[in-house]
Amino acid sequence: MANSTQPITSTRPRMATHSLDLPAICDICGKARSNRNHATCSKIRQQRKNVEWDTYMANVAAKQLQRAQRLRPLR
Repeated sequence: MANSTQPITSTRPRMATHSLDLPAICDICGKARSNRNHATCSKIRQQRKNVEWDTYMANVAAKQLQRAQRLRPLR
């Protein structure tokens, strides 16, 4: 029989460790996100962020290339 004074440990980790990084107010239309569908706002946001994501992914690819060149053995 298990002792009831010991805490029960969970066998799996939590699904999320922090809240989502989304504000309650839409940055496109200025209205609350919980009141209506923001599909059009999402499309506009994706178009605005597209350049930012392209530069981010280019930086990631450059870092991976530098790491591969650094790990290459000298002959």
